Amino acid sequence: MDCWKGAVSHSWIYPTVIICANGFFTTMRPSESFLTPYLTGPDKNLTTEEVTNQILPVWTYSYLALLFPVFLLTDYVRYKPVLLLQGISLIVTWLLLLFAHGVLAMQLVEFFYGMVTATEVAYYAYIYSVVSNQHYQKVTSYCRSVTLVAATVAAVLGQLLVSFAHVSYFYLNAITLASVSLASLCAFFLPTPQRSMFFHRKAAPEPLPGPGKGPAAGAARGPSSCQEERSPDAAARAPTPQPQAGNAGPHRHTLSVLLQLGRDLRDCYGSRKLLYWSLWWALATAGFNQVVNYVQVLWDFRAPSHSSAVYNGAVEAIATFLGSATSMAVGYVKVNWDLSGELALGIFSALDSGSLLLMHFTDNIWACYAGYLAFKACYMLLITIATFQIAVNLSMARYALMFGFNNFVALVIQTILTVVVVDSRGLGLDISTQFLIYGSYFTVITGIFLIRSIYTIISIKRRNTSVAAESTAL
Repeated sequence: MDCWKGAVSHSWIYPTVIICANGFFTTMRPSESFLTPYLTGPDKNLTTEEVTNQILPVWTYSYLALLFPVFLLTDYVRYKPVLLLQGISLIVTWLLLLFAHGVLAMQLVEFFYGMVTATEVAYYAYIYSVVSNQHYQKVTSYCRSVTLVAATVAAVLGQLLVSFAHVSYFYLNAITLASVSLASLCAFFLPTPQRSMFFHRKAAPEPLPGPGKGPAAGAARGPSSCQEERSPDAAARAPTPQPQAGNAGPHRHTLSVLLQLGRDLRDCYGSRKLLYWSLWWALATAGFNQVVNYVQVLWDFRAPSHSSAVYNGAVEAIATFLGSATSMAVGYVKVNWDLSGELALGIFSALDSGSLLLMHFTDNIWACYAGYLAFKACYMLLITIATFQIAVNLSMARYALMFGFNNFVALVIQTILTVVVVDSRGLGLDISTQFLIYGSYFTVITGIFLIRSIYTIISIKRRNTSVAAESTAL
């Protein structure tokens, strides 16, 4: 019996089931769609200005401060301790939400929630360190799908409990606390990985596909190259397997890993195509996170929760469904993204801009809901394309590195937006004006990529015309 248990725990099925259970209960938070009504309601009795300008910005600052050290720590300690830390942070977050009061206590909530989001990298990286690469496609699908299902179930459950059972927001948070406690319990049963992507590599690592790759991506995978146009000496700069931790002193080994990460980033961003996709990723993700963080405040401003029915959960459930549908549609669209990708970035960013400007200029809550649905669907479509374009020719380690660095840049941009636009120590703008700024921000993104796409298309046509003319002359 003990042998059988050991065999199961070392197969791909056992860790996949446990990490999926952890992901489900971590994401199954029915109170999250109703955070602003809860904070501004009788339970916490905070003002909209306090929530917008003093409390919510703390999440951005703590996330930025924690992201890079947690990213390195996650790999160094091999994921499981960070998943346990995430569970503890979730429990502390919801204990404070339930029982603490005042602006300072809610700022502490946002700090611990910043810890939660900074540690999310461990969830997506863990599974690749405990299963063999022939199972990557399956486990990637399972891990991502279960969080999508959990988010939808949470939003629907929250809306049903509020609208039909008239459950208070306090008890929604109590349900969430129970769910995240189960997630923490699941993390204890995870097997500890023996390797990681950077600090604990194998001596001869096998090529690893990036997360989210489909069959087409796997078929296209060549060497772990970041550049489609390599110089002759590029091979000399290609990453070499890292020595195991035991082969050198810990400080020397850590320094060599950091230097290798720096060389990998230089090579990856040396690719012009990856640079432009990463630029859109960072710019758009910064705006997306800002909108998602403050949209509940706008909804509460358009239709105050103390005097109007609240449909935040239903809207989030529909938005999640539309996001998953548009993401899935990418796999069935046959497009030359090298030629049309930047044009798509420009067009759909324009739709994002229009959606946000609609949310600013309208006083109708249903128009605000519709604008948010369109905004999230367009972003999820483009981020799926960007993810695929960046991951298609990268090893898992390099993909994770670019993913982390792109998100770090996005977070820096988001922090600047927060300090200038939102924070009471900056402009401290009202929520409606904030969405005018966000709409204008996406208009700038639209301009950058439409101009770039027009330039690319004209250059390709000129090159083709020149080649045709030369062949005719011959």
